Amino acid sequence: MTINFVEELTWRGMLHDAMPGTEEHLLSGMQSSYVGIDPTADSLHIGHLVGVMMLRHFQLAGHKPYALIGGATGMIGDPSGKSTERNLLDEATLAHNQAAIKAQLSRFLDFNSGKDNSAILVNNYDWMKDFSFLEFIRDVGKHITVNYMMAKDSVKKRLSAEAKEGMSFTEFTYQLVQGYDFLHLYREFNCTLQMGGSDQWGNITTGTELIRRIGGGKGFALTCPLITKADGTKFGKSEGGNIWLDSERTSPYKFYQYWLNTSDEDAEKYIKIFTFLPKQQIEDLVKKHQEAPHLRVLQKRLADEVTVMVHSQEDLDNAIKASDILFGKSTSDDLKKLNEKTFLDVFEGVPQAEVSKEDIEKGLDIIAALAAKTGFLGSNGEARRELKQNSISVNKEKVKEDYIITTEDLINNKFVLLQRGKKNYFVLLIK
Repeated sequence: MTINFVEELTWRGMLHDAMPGTEEHLLSGMQSSYVGIDPTADSLHIGHLVGVMMLRHFQLAGHKPYALIGGATGMIGDPSGKSTERNLLDEATLAHNQAAIKAQLSRFLDFNSGKDNSAILVNNYDWMKDFSFLEFIRDVGKHITVNYMMAKDSVKKRLSAEAKEGMSFTEFTYQLVQGYDFLHLYREFNCTLQMGGSDQWGNITTGTELIRRIGGGKGFALTCPLITKADGTKFGKSEGGNIWLDSERTSPYKFYQYWLNTSDEDAEKYIKIFTFLPKQQIEDLVKKHQEAPHLRVLQKRLADEVTVMVHSQEDLDNAIKASDILFGKSTSDDLKKLNEKTFLDVFEGVPQAEVSKEDIEKGLDIIAALAAKTGFLGSNGEARRELKQNSISVNKEKVKEDYIITTEDLINNKFVLLQRGKKNYFVLLIK
């Protein structure tokens, strides 16, 4: 084994806790490990990335990764770190979500090379669906005491005074179901390690306990820290909600911007966790960043690496072009190359006014476009003054008083971008 997996996670700040003997176990030869993934949506979001990166590092270290889609557990809900139960999913939705998630995982994990350590996707619904309730409580439940289950932090929190709704029996049994997954994978695939976030420690160790009591073997547990932001806000969230890996849910431009806007403190932490750059290269980047923080070397490299990894080089190039649009480095042609979603993302929150298609087809006088038709400027007089001062642009190009807006100016056949000075934008929406 050329790469020490535990050592790699440690310097990257990705190791929170590991059961004694885990490192030695992994250094003794190729081992198998799994991470559970919640299938409640048809896309992963960046909150899932740490677990996925752990699986990738595991595979790069010569081991065999299993990605477990929680089809059965997705029908129950995991109490860890949550104050309420989640919605339950039907089979058709779960099947669709699993296929979409596997496609995303394929960008990180090698499923198809045929090597001994090729990744494998499993779904716990496949082995839980035929298990009757009576069989489960007889074959699994009797091996774990209620005292043991009650001692778990995730259970204690939900039963504490602050959690008003208490905890259903369904969720109370969650750790048994997750524990059984580990036992099943241990028996069927000799999977000896389960990894997850630090909030999963209780569920993972229930699995190692079942392996010991029922399987007569030894399982190991390893967790990563829960990722936080320096300012105390939740990692992976923006004003619009989750930052998804699916470009339909979060455009590559918005995805890129999320990483680009990371604080200095977080960028130094994230570049170790969310990229595969080697240690020396990261140390050089950190040093360069500390010498000139205003150049945001770390944030740019982080945003570049993660956007290419999740999307593509082309998506990164387009995101950079779209970012440049707001800083005056772009042309009318650049604007016209933006797809509608990216255009709307770039100019989110910019005031808009509707103008009829008929007006544009006839030709819309620039003064009317600035004032009477839109209210962007307060009056025709103000519009003329700004035009004389050469401070008005249509689609990033300066225009004079005699300019007429026509269908030639349309972006995506439905927008025209007006601008006064460097920072005042206004969007005409052609209906």
